[in-house]
Amino acid sequence: MTSLDKPTEETEADDSRAVTEAALFEAFGGVRGMVETVLPGLLFVTIFTLNNDLHMSAIAALAVSLVLVVVRLVMKDTVKHAFSGVFGVAFGVVFAMMTDNAKNFYLPGMLYTLGLALAYIVTSLAGVPLIGLILGPVFKENLSWRTRNPGRKKAYTKASYAWGLILLAKSAILFPLYWWADTEQLGWVLVTLKIPPFLLAVWLTWVFLAKAPAPIDVFAEMEAAEEAEKAEKERAEREKAAVWQPGDAGGDAADTHGGRHRKS
Repeated sequence: MTSLDKPTEETEADDSRAVTEAALFEAFGGVRGMVETVLPGLLFVTIFTLNNDLHMSAIAALAVSLVLVVVRLVMKDTVKHAFSGVFGVAFGVVFAMMTDNAKNFYLPGMLYTLGLALAYIVTSLAGVPLIGLILGPVFKENLSWRTRNPGRKKAYTKASYAWGLILLAKSAILFPLYWWADTEQLGWVLVTLKIPPFLLAVWLTWVFLAKAPAPIDVFAEMEAAEEAEKAEKERAEREKAAVWQPGDAGGDAADTHGGRHRKS
C-alpha cells in the first residue's frame, strides 16, 4: 500500500463510521428518544415517593407521554419512539390500576425487556440476528447481509448477542427486586438502569459494525437495474424505428422498380 492509498482508506473508514453512527442514532432515537423513554417512569416514581398516590403518579406518567407525542406531531417529527413510550406507559398504568399495586406499573416493561433479550439471543442462534432485521432497512441493505455480506452478518450476530446478554443481566437485577423490594426502591433502580445498559449495547453495536464491511445498498442496485432496463428498452425501440422507417421502405421499393425498368 502506497502513501497515496492511506488517505483514501482512512477517508472511507471515517465515512463508514459516520454512516454507522447516523444509522444508530436514527434507529434508537438519539438523546431525545432516551429522554422520552426515561421521563414517564422518572415522573411516576418521583410522585409516588413524595405522596404514595398511585392514581396521581399513573396519570402524571401517562400525561407526560401524551405530551411528548403531541410535541413530536407539532414539530412534524417521527413519532415512533414517543408512541412506543405511550403504549408502554399505558400498559403499566392499566396493570397497576387493575391490581391496585403500584409496583405493577413496571411489570409490563420488565417482561418486555426479558422477552426482547430472549428474542435477540434466539434469532442470533437461528442465523437471523434481530439487530440485523432492525438496522438492515436503515442501512438500505434489507436482508442482503444474510447471503451476500457474511462480514456484516457476523457483526450483526455479535451485536445481537451483546444486546441479549445486557438485557438479560438487567432482568436478573430487576426481577428479584420486584419480589423483594418496595415500589420506590424498584422504581429508582429501574430508572437508573434505563440509560447505561442501552448506551453500552449501542456502543458495542457501533464497534462491531464499524469494523464490518460496508453495507450493500440494495435500493441503489434496484434503481440501477431499473435504469439499465429502461435504457435497453429505449435503445431497442430506436433500433426498431430505424429499421422500419417508411422512407427507407419507399426508397427500397423505388430502387427495385428502377432496377427492373433498366433491365427491361
